[in-house]
Amino acid sequence: MLFNSFDFFVFLPIVFCAYWFILKKHLKSQNALLLIASYVFYGWWDWRFLSLIMLSTIVDYFVGLQIFKNEDAKIRKRWLRLSVLFNLGLLGFFKYFNFFIDSWVDAFNSIGYQMDYYSLSIILPVGISFYTFQTMSYSLDISKRKLEPTKDFIAFATFVAFFPQLVAGPIERASNLLPQFFKKRKFDYNIAVDGARQMLWGLFKKIVIADNCASYVNDVFQNYSDYSSGTLILGVVVFAFQIYADFSGYTDIAIGVAKLFGFNFKRNFNYPYFSTNISDFWKRWHISLSSWLNDYVFTPLAIEYRNYKKYGIFLALFLTFLISGLWHGAGWNYIVWGGLHGLFYIPVIFSKKRFSSISSNKINSKNKSTLRDFPKMVLTFAMVCFTYIFFRAINLTEAINFNKAIINGLITNNIFDIKIPDIRIVLFIPCLILIEWVQREKAYGMDLQKVNSTVLRWVIYFILISVIIIFGAKSQSFIYFQF
Repeated sequence: MLFNSFDFFVFLPIVFCAYWFILKKHLKSQNALLLIASYVFYGWWDWRFLSLIMLSTIVDYFVGLQIFKNEDAKIRKRWLRLSVLFNLGLLGFFKYFNFFIDSWVDAFNSIGYQMDYYSLSIILPVGISFYTFQTMSYSLDISKRKLEPTKDFIAFATFVAFFPQLVAGPIERASNLLPQFFKKRKFDYNIAVDGARQMLWGLFKKIVIADNCASYVNDVFQNYSDYSSGTLILGVVVFAFQIYADFSGYTDIAIGVAKLFGFNFKRNFNYPYFSTNISDFWKRWHISLSSWLNDYVFTPLAIEYRNYKKYGIFLALFLTFLISGLWHGAGWNYIVWGGLHGLFYIPVIFSKKRFSSISSNKINSKNKSTLRDFPKMVLTFAMVCFTYIFFRAINLTEAINFNKAIINGLITNNIFDIKIPDIRIVLFIPCLILIEWVQREKAYGMDLQKVNSTVLRWVIYFILISVIIIFGAKSQSFIYFQF
């Protein structure tokens, strides 16, 4: 079920009314309702894959209990290995099986040894990269004695499958989200209104910006040999705003829906295109993933390589970003995308006296970027856009050819014959930049909690809804559903 679908806007009010009007005095019943609603939400896409979520839930629920009750470190490690191997095995089979087989065969073919093989038609379950990381972090935190396991299976299952963030995050830690299932929740009108407002802002970014950008970006990347280098560069820039509006729009809707039910999610985006270097970017972009990788991948590796000082830090960070690339997609283009981000950290690491983390779990809403930082912001944005070529291309060969087409165009001065995007793109991307720049110290672009005028707030709502209705593009699936 998509957030931007008619089905969801029938589903949500039904669950909301049952939750607050029928079951408002029964905490466990509310949790059970959310669990059922979450399974319906996910099963609307393909009910068969509910079994994978249930399996992951059952495994980590029992593993968590076993890790906590055993004092023997060796036994705890065995149970932890079960969780890690099960979740990574699940992810590996459904997401990477054909990628590894194809890569293995290509390697042998490159040295002249022809191999016959069969690939499997494996459907990638929506959200598997997100919920496997979420459940795995639960077991990892218990093994580190940072968290006590719950004995309430319904609450734990709801934590794993909670529908607002099930299929594309944020990747919530048990330490933040799980305790909220045990606290009595009271309806708060102001929080609910703020949630609905954040949902509206997310829908605007998704339907008006991301979906309108999609047709232009698809055309440029599919037919790059037909266009000038100027058009290709513009296509990459438009994709940068497409993926940001799409993914952060999904996150805004997810956080907003959670607020309607009395839950608080961690912030996942902090105006990333106002970053002044690549390290700053990853403290603002997909924060729930970067903090997960920081805690469970980068930090252990950095400790392992600490004797190599800054070179060890770089190696740990580079490996972490290679893993980040592989997490995003089963293709060499994604691995190169991750590797480039790792390489861009070199000046950051070697120019600082101390480098300790990729991402900060403590997100300060104060954005210190000013117009004086504009050159740094442009340079960082250009670096990120270059990596997007590999992220958006269907494979590594196409990404390389796309880059070649840009370079050839620059050499032959084939740059100014630019295909102009749809007027809606030209109009609303600058609007997005302006709004977010003005609001950059707020939690999200349409945070109006300090606007005291009711009339002004409703005028803004009316304009936003009108823009969505009039200028919204044909509904598209969210980009991060493929990951």
